Amino acid sequence: MGAGYLADTNVIVDYLENKLPEKSIELLDNIVIQLSVITRIELLVWQNISESQLKLLTDFIDTAVIFNLDESIILKSVEIRRKYRLKLPDAIIAATAIVNNLTLLTRNLSDFQKIGDLSLINPHRQ
Repeated sequence: MGAGYLADTNVIVDYLENKLPEKSIELLDNIVIQLSVITRIELLVWQNISESQLKLLTDFIDTAVIFNLDESIILKSVEIRRKYRLKLPDAIIAATAIVNNLTLLTRNLSDFQKIGDLSLINPHRQ
């Protein structure tokens, strides 16, 4: 995989809530945040969020690179969903990372580790 990273929803929530190890916070502070459109949607429906947290979140999303669904991501998502039986949102996130040659940052390794051509990092184990 390439040197870039795609952040899963749980990583962004943990980052914004300051729940990541210092090394992972430094990593996220020093990269361009890249998100799947699925992660953007999941973040925007975050439950019990205050107005100030929503403002922080929308400002954060506005600075991120968002990968929308295109034909290559759709086809890879279908392949992943059929082969590995992942939930559709996870299949789209994995496909987005693979198609764009990115390493997926996620705390949910068990959701993705069976996908052979997907590079993973758990930022809680940095």
